[in-house]
Amino acid sequence: MLDSPRGRGGTPAGGPAPAVLDPPGPRRAARLTALARLCGPAFVVSVAYIDPGNFATNMSGGARYGHMLLWVIAGANVMAMFVQALSAKLGIATGRSLPQVCRDRLPRPLTLLLWAQGELVAVATDLAEFIGGALALNLLFGLPLLPAAALVAAVSFALLGLAPRGRHRFEAVIGAMLAVVLVCFAYQVLDSGSLSGAAAGLVPRLAGPDSLLLATGIIGATVMPHVIYLHSALTRHQAGLPGGASGAGGASGAAGPSGAVDPADPAGLAGRRTAVRASRADIALALGVAGLVNMAMLTVAAATFEGGDPGSLTAVHAGIGAALGPVAALAFALALLASGLASSSVGTYAGQIIMEGFLRRRVPLTVRRLVTIAPAMAILAAGVDPTAALVLSQVALSFGIPFALVPLVAFTASRRVMGPLVNGRLTTALGAAVTCAVTVLNGVLLTQVLTG
Repeated sequence: MLDSPRGRGGTPAGGPAPAVLDPPGPRRAARLTALARLCGPAFVVSVAYIDPGNFATNMSGGARYGHMLLWVIAGANVMAMFVQALSAKLGIATGRSLPQVCRDRLPRPLTLLLWAQGELVAVATDLAEFIGGALALNLLFGLPLLPAAALVAAVSFALLGLAPRGRHRFEAVIGAMLAVVLVCFAYQVLDSGSLSGAAAGLVPRLAGPDSLLLATGIIGATVMPHVIYLHSALTRHQAGLPGGASGAGGASGAAGPSGAVDPADPAGLAGRRTAVRASRADIALALGVAGLVNMAMLTVAAATFEGGDPGSLTAVHAGIGAALGPVAALAFALALLASGLASSSVGTYAGQIIMEGFLRRRVPLTVRRLVTIAPAMAILAAGVDPTAALVLSQVALSFGIPFALVPLVAFTASRRVMGPLVNGRLTTALGAAVTCAVTVLNGVLLTQVLTG
């Protein structure tokens, strides 16, 4: 008997084709590409951690205490990463933003209260960002603060045109501005030689009550409530979830009635777990960059001012120019401008998410921009010192911290809300501890500012 003819690889002709396994290299590349597509939201969020308010706080800390408070910035950044990871996971697990989950699960009077304070936070955020951007234009071109703020509003509105329909373009532009801030401060660090002695600043220590109050201010100005709301909205599209879902669940067919992941849908659950892992990498990279920028601010101030607090960002710019030269001063002003433009766009976007989530109402971004810029324009028109206005904005942001953190920790600890992606006991305990710590520290900061 003749042997039956065989196809390629020894398979009998006409028989079933052998399973073809993709080589490990392409499979790994495909996984990395899929994870990369899920990254980006944390870069939008990260600009809130290097906004003009952080410029003022970090520069003051470095000028007065040298490198001593670097450990405070590092610790605050770790807490911010943890909080943003919870927010991102809530959006991925439920397909809903934090304001939407609050509206669905809390009594209406409480929802209205949360909306009101959220709007206050949005206005306070824009106050800081517009003033910071206007001050940067004043430093760069000598432009008066009032028209400079109007120009910042126009540019930031153009950036908002990329969101949410051009979400990836918006993320790319914001990421580019973050890179500008990083490069500017990297130049200043190298020019000043301020890394000498920086390692000692990572050892926890304080130098009396004044340094404790400043450390409290650094931590209090780090966790920003508006981006806690925003991050959950930016990640709700991931793992197959629609970006603007509405209705009871707001998720795809893989979600149960509560909007959480259906355990009976292993593919949907696996996709969401992948998205959660991607969000953690996204957060670690983006907020890691923001943390480095904050540390760079402090080290530059430590090398430049040697124990004398400049008192204002204008004086910081002049001091850097005198000590390091005009190029370093230009880099500082450019970093402040990029920070103000990016963070003002993100602040207005967050305000839209807050209103849409708590009230199921949308208003044109043009209207929101006009409403939120009005207080900043009024303050500048009244001749209020820009640095003092930044301090007042931080007071309002401190007031909003517990209103965002408490619901976030409570919802991510609820199996009815999160399904299989519910927090473990240790995560919930850490969330409660961070909430208590940040709330208390912001309370101390609030008391300090109000009592002088």
